[in-house]
Amino acid sequence: MATQTNPSVAYFCMEYGLDQSFKAYAGGLGILAGDYMKGAKDHNFPIVGIGIKWKQGYTDQRIDPMGKPYDTYHNYNYDFMEDTGVSVTVEIRGLEVECKVWKLEAFGNAPLYLLDTDIPGNNDTWVTGQLYGWFGEERIAQEIVLGIGGIRALRKLGINVDVYHFNEGHALFAGFELLREKMEEEELDFDEAVDAVKSEVVFTTHTPILQGNESHPIERIMYMGANMHLTWEQLEELGGSPFNMTVGALRLSKKSNAVAQLHGETSNKMWAEIEDRSEIIAITNAIHKPTWVDPAMIAAAENDGDLWATHLQNKRSMIDFIEAKTGHRLDEDNLIIGFSRRAAPYKRSDFIFTDPDIIAPLLESRKVQIVFSGKAHPLDDTGKGIVANLVKMARQYPKAVIFLENYDMAIGRMLTRGSDIWLNNPRRPLEASGTSGMKAAMNGVLNFSILDGWWPEACDHGVNGWQFGDAYENEKDEEKHDAHDLKAMYNVLLKEVIPTYYDNRKKWVAMMKASILSTKDQFAVKRMLEEYFELLYKA
Repeated sequence: MATQTNPSVAYFCMEYGLDQSFKAYAGGLGILAGDYMKGAKDHNFPIVGIGIKWKQGYTDQRIDPMGKPYDTYHNYNYDFMEDTGVSVTVEIRGLEVECKVWKLEAFGNAPLYLLDTDIPGNNDTWVTGQLYGWFGEERIAQEIVLGIGGIRALRKLGINVDVYHFNEGHALFAGFELLREKMEEEELDFDEAVDAVKSEVVFTTHTPILQGNESHPIERIMYMGANMHLTWEQLEELGGSPFNMTVGALRLSKKSNAVAQLHGETSNKMWAEIEDRSEIIAITNAIHKPTWVDPAMIAAAENDGDLWATHLQNKRSMIDFIEAKTGHRLDEDNLIIGFSRRAAPYKRSDFIFTDPDIIAPLLESRKVQIVFSGKAHPLDDTGKGIVANLVKMARQYPKAVIFLENYDMAIGRMLTRGSDIWLNNPRRPLEASGTSGMKAAMNGVLNFSILDGWWPEACDHGVNGWQFGDAYENEKDEEKHDAHDLKAMYNVLLKEVIPTYYDNRKKWVAMMKASILSTKDQFAVKRMLEEYFELLYKA
């Protein structure tokens, strides 16, 4: 499968955001994986994907009459997958579990092989029920299917692989299966097997929040049968005790990457004390333009077309979309801020409402209109509180604030095309990448963002968007950090964003053009894939 110049790659990921009709993604990790697979197909890279066919996928998150989010789950049947006729077995808690292998190529993506335990009479049919599961044992079972089952599926399908790419630590048990092969079939000892596996594995780390990196008691890994005959001491040598999946992946890969240049610095600081880990380099994420970007906007920017008229078409489509969903119609002449992402505390989704003395008059006059969307993790009560507050503000200002429930790819595409500006206000440096801002930028939607994730690499303040906060960090005093950023955000909004939008349309349109032209190639998936091959896969 490898070309003369490129090694063949198997890409392991728990989630894939390929289309809103395929409920196999939770957030940015899955969207990145979906764009990666589409880019591999577009640009003819020798890549196959390994994942899971989720029966229910991630939550459909609705809002109840009291304004609180709640989670619903549906059984999905898909008619766009091919039955490979192949199945493999894995052992979970001493029981053999069969995993059927499906092939998916329906969304312009490179071949994606999905494992499925939902087989009548199977042990543990619900392992592949809900994306990310609810409990530690369930998560390990799912990762056994992905990693160990994934390697076995590749072998049974006859797919030769040069490089195994683990997108997040979820795939680490694939490395354990590779170790088992080296030790049992090639009769290498543990250290020799580790060295041999390292030469074939690369790893992408995402979350810059230490607590967000998955870990398990070693007892649980061994009880579930995920250790693949590795001893307690060998597991501890790889991932510590409790066993940290990210640490294990860093030690079992020849090279690792962070997902933005700043994230590279953050990750190296974060894991500085881990001995024998692979080098972490930075390869900034990118997006699949045909999925996310209106080609008419790029054409208008490149050919001196009427950017504003083209943008207004997208803005009206978004306003119509919002009205159909909520019954509320925004004013197309007035500024619309877009904000859609996971409701995680560090992302500060409701940050703009902090000082009502400043924001209330802008909302009451409709000088500023804001559209929000986003889900909280089903087990994250703090995140659900953030969503509830966004709903409360939408009910308080129904003509100026919108909350679109059950965030998905369709909503994301609509908002990153139709908003006027794209707000992003995480606590720096906790945003790993933030690809929604790339989508907005290429659609001429101006970024208005903290210098975090990808934005420090692209921002030319007042030329192709705006920054606020001046790269301020204060991990020891969250309150002081928030106060600093809030003052900066309001200052730029009131003194630069709003006056430019209402009083200097010529400059606004020039900024839209600069936004598109400065991002359309640098943050497109082709560049990212080329860097993966040159800096990771061939290294």
